[in-house]
Amino acid sequence: MTEKLYENNALLRSCKSTVLACQEKDGHYLVELDRTVFFPEGGGQLSDRGTLDGIKVSHVCESEGRIYHVCDHPLQPGAKVEAALDWQVRMDRMQQHLGEHLLSYACWKLFGANNVGFHMSEDMVAIDLDKELTAEELLQAELMTNEIIWDNRPVTISYLESEKAAQLPMRKFNSKLQGLLRIVAVEGADCCTCCGTHPPYTGMVGLVKIIRSDKHKQGVRVEFACGRRALKDADVKNSVLLQTAAELSIKPAQVYDGVLRLKDELAQMRENIRNRTMQLLRYELQQAAERALKKDDGTVLISMVTDDSKNIKPLLALAGEYEDAVCIFLAVQEERMTYAVMAGQKLSADCRVYIKVLNNIFQGRGGGKADCSQGGADFCPGWQALFQQAVKEMQKI
Repeated sequence: MTEKLYENNALLRSCKSTVLACQEKDGHYLVELDRTVFFPEGGGQLSDRGTLDGIKVSHVCESEGRIYHVCDHPLQPGAKVEAALDWQVRMDRMQQHLGEHLLSYACWKLFGANNVGFHMSEDMVAIDLDKELTAEELLQAELMTNEIIWDNRPVTISYLESEKAAQLPMRKFNSKLQGLLRIVAVEGADCCTCCGTHPPYTGMVGLVKIIRSDKHKQGVRVEFACGRRALKDADVKNSVLLQTAAELSIKPAQVYDGVLRLKDELAQMRENIRNRTMQLLRYELQQAAERALKKDDGTVLISMVTDDSKNIKPLLALAGEYEDAVCIFLAVQEERMTYAVMAGQKLSADCRVYIKVLNNIFQGRGGGKADCSQGGADFCPGWQALFQQAVKEMQKI
């Protein structure tokens, strides 16, 4: 069995250890030590990282009571090594984990919301609460959490039999737990069973900042950041805010209103562009109608080429004004061509027959209904001549 030094001294950064065993697995080496400062992943907390005599430890896990240090190189059983933590990683893990305890406590204490899920990754920490909280309520919980941090209250670790632990005023307790339990308690605040590492004082968390919240099942998922992560998140967002304010020539506090104003202006510009585009397409379609061909049965064939497939939809809307004609549209772009055929309401023409002609000539695919069909093909060099050929064949339909 490996002695777990981290359980009672989370500030211990290194120790001298003896290698008990080493086995190869999936291109890595699983090293067991007689004692370790490395916390193995568990209880929602990520594992520590560091080195064993300079050999990288990328992950630590525990299985059936045995702790495995995942290394890049093997170590000889019996060798004496120095196990050293990547302290920044350990500190981050502790800040996020204790911050989770404190935020969960605040949500429970203020609003009776229970933590029913804990998620931690390298760039995200979140808790799932079993009831919905408003933005204002979450701000209250955030403030209470940080006030506990700023009080720099002691965090104690104790071990109690499950029967005695059940009598403590804990935020949550799993009655199925038996035997000796590890209790993590914050003076005058949170108390619960936990296997993770925590700093000895709340002040070492530094800060807890809620990033976002989203409805989740019957409650809410709250994403937050603690300590260094909270600082980095604030730095990034503050930088973006200042750059945006500078671009808009306004104060940072005015950015939101400024963005709303730009959004309205952009929407108006887009509407103007849509209107102008429709006017232009209507004119071009009128010009195409003047050059229209006629079939032997008197049916008018209006053919038109455009340079953007996005124009097909508004052109089909405009084509409805030509009740006695079949409108044929081709949108030609750099790598793709899109085509559509629409029959006027007074005609009994079947557009699926016309679309087959375009499919065959352009080696494309398409279909639809009798009154309107669409298709597309890869760009074809010499498309002008091919399109003219297609229209001529349609005259014979």
